[in-house]
Amino acid sequence: MQSPLKDVNGSGPAAPAPEEGRKAKGNGRRDRWADHREQRRRDLVGAAVQALLRYGPDVDMDQVAATAGVSKPVLYRYFADKSQLWVAVSEVVAARIIDTVAPAVEQVREERGLVQATIDAYLGVIEAQPTLYRFLMHQSGHPGIHQVVAGTSQQVAAGLARVIGDRLRALGLDAGPAEPWAYGLVGFVQAVGDWWTTHGQPITRAALTDYLTALLWSGIEGVRASADLPHELTRAHERIAP
Repeated sequence: MQSPLKDVNGSGPAAPAPEEGRKAKGNGRRDRWADHREQRRRDLVGAAVQALLRYGPDVDMDQVAATAGVSKPVLYRYFADKSQLWVAVSEVVAARIIDTVAPAVEQVREERGLVQATIDAYLGVIEAQPTLYRFLMHQSGHPGIHQVVAGTSQQVAAGLARVIGDRLRALGLDAGPAEPWAYGLVGFVQAVGDWWTTHGQPITRAALTDYLTALLWSGIEGVRASADLPHELTRAHERIAP
């Protein structure tokens, strides 16, 4: 039986059928075009970020196009409208927050330090690029951007909840408060961060971190103190409503 990898004389690999060759070339062109389009789209999103930094949260499409060095019709080839572009920008900003905060949370091994590192990392992102953060928070009424903000909060809070739960279990305490506490901490810092940037960062990042850590630290201290209370109080989250 002839090998399918040999030509009819058995002397070498068989040449692909003409139709297969055309399909392969067509697929190759489509892949290259898709890669080119995706890279072009990333470049335009990067230009939109730069335009935001230059002109502020009220930047318009003309300013984005000028920053990118293209005409406005070119922008609309890659984004159906301004809203779609802003959602793409919000995804970039959200990724920066996650990339900064998540590693800081994972590296902490002491309870008060856990709170402090999370707050400091989050405020660090805001301090580095307050214009982008204000844009992200003040556009959150847009359904697509709201979804991005909510997803970012959820991802950070979920990672924080895992670490908090581990710490509580290591102390021999009930880990039930870990998830609501994590979500509360993230939402609290988001709100304070919005106030901080809107008011021009009236106090230093270090001072704000210390203030918030002192306030939120009572969370773990309260859980620790409640360990000596009756079972019904320390595991109140497990109660089933009648």
